[in-house]
Amino acid sequence: MNASSATKNIETLNVALGERSYDILVGPGLISDAGLHIANVIPQPRVVVVTDENVAPHYLGPIMASLKNANIDATAITLPAGEESKSFAMLEELSESLLELKIERTTTLIALGGGVIGDLVGFAAAVTLRGIPFIQVPTTLLSQVDSSVGGKTGINSRLGKNLVGAFYQPLLVLADIETLDTLPRREVLAGYAEVVKYGLISDAGFFDWLVDNGASLIDGDAGARIHAIITSCKAKAKIVAEDELELGVRALLNLGHTFGHALEAETGYSDKLLHGESVAIGSIMAFDASQRTGLCRVEDFEKVRSHFESIGLPVGLAHIKGSDWTASRLLEHMSRDKKVKDGKITFVLVRAIGDAFVTSDISNDAVAGMLEDYIAN
Repeated sequence: MNASSATKNIETLNVALGERSYDILVGPGLISDAGLHIANVIPQPRVVVVTDENVAPHYLGPIMASLKNANIDATAITLPAGEESKSFAMLEELSESLLELKIERTTTLIALGGGVIGDLVGFAAAVTLRGIPFIQVPTTLLSQVDSSVGGKTGINSRLGKNLVGAFYQPLLVLADIETLDTLPRREVLAGYAEVVKYGLISDAGFFDWLVDNGASLIDGDAGARIHAIITSCKAKAKIVAEDELELGVRALLNLGHTFGHALEAETGYSDKLLHGESVAIGSIMAFDASQRTGLCRVEDFEKVRSHFESIGLPVGLAHIKGSDWTASRLLEHMSRDKKVKDGKITFVLVRAIGDAFVTSDISNDAVAGMLEDYIAN
């Protein structure tokens, strides 16, 4: 991977996947210049931009103008915002709309939005006409550091999150940091949880940097944001290049997610609990389970919990209103996780900050006991 600095301070990373390799560009002004970058990678000068009702007022006009200036024929589709759009019904609606536009196999989809749009549009690209190109233009911190990179696409089932989908790599990722300026603070914090995850998995030095600089990043420091996004994307790109289909080391990227997805399912994938908030709580639970079983020091658990709490992320269940938690229901959600193997729930646990590993060697009774403590408090 190489990094380059253009006049606009654009950093470029490469996800090395042979014929499916692609670049991630990070920096300011990438949406207003999107046409210049996109024209170099698409197979024909025709695209369909798919966005949602929250993003469209801010960024649909600028990206359409940029595409027009690059002599690219562009059509726009705007979908409802929210996790509810990651559904079979919305996938069908989007695919039918694309077919009505008489797209061809060389027409490129552009996902302009956060993780919901990126996951849905990527999956639609994977299955419509049996596969058409797509580009990710992530507009949230969470999607810029996580969901837009690596080719995971999908929708939710009534039985769980992201249970229907495909591994399908984009042609290009354009992460414009200026989009973060229009995000509510809660959304920035939710994305920050995924940034911290990379430090917790394999980079204790990055976690220490975040302890010192996380507040500045959240408050809008552009340099801190670029550094955090680049570091996160480098970490994910390296893992994806080693294990594209999540048969081994890529599973480490699910730190906190087995717990977190269960919490999201129990809250109905609503705004009671954002995905990044669930990852924060789930990561703390992973460290807690690790220290309870003697795998890591209690000091590491307390350090992680303290950082999430000081930065403004949830560290327990008390703030989530209207949920009647039970350990048995949360375990039932976990039992439907994609990573269950031979009937055993797979967890990402830790030996220390920066030293995560995958295991199924933890009993349901031990997990249930810990969950009951969180429910009681």
